[in-house]
Amino acid sequence: MTGFVETFRGVVYPWDCDHLGHMNVKNYVGMFDQGAFHILSMMGFGSADMHDVGATLVDAQHTIKYLIEQPVGSLIRVESAVTRLGNKSIVVLHRMWNTETNEMGATSEVVSVYFDLKSRKSLPIPDAIRDRIKPFVVENPEG
Repeated sequence: MTGFVETFRGVVYPWDCDHLGHMNVKNYVGMFDQGAFHILSMMGFGSADMHDVGATLVDAQHTIKYLIEQPVGSLIRVESAVTRLGNKSIVVLHRMWNTETNEMGATSEVVSVYFDLKSRKSLPIPDAIRDRIKPFVVENPEG
């Protein structure tokens, strides 16, 4: 697998918007979060996997950039890829596109840590799991 994978599609409804007439921050976060669950599942971090192994990826940091306002009726697509695979963590970049204008509306960069659910501490990512993540890594996310 190369490049970004689609992880979410949706529409901006009137109740998703704030008093300024564009999608509210909480709904950007919600759409990115739904995309995150999909890419995590694709990499083998579904809820059943998490409980079977006793470890999973947990978010440690989010950085969102709002690029273009999304008004009511905007059709949204989120695509996601891993931009860094470290010893204990990964960085996933989510890009939100307006499918009608083909403009990037926002990005969300998430640092997630491999985490033992019992000890509540970070762990090195095992080689077998690294191998599952590698196909989702993009070398040049801007390209």
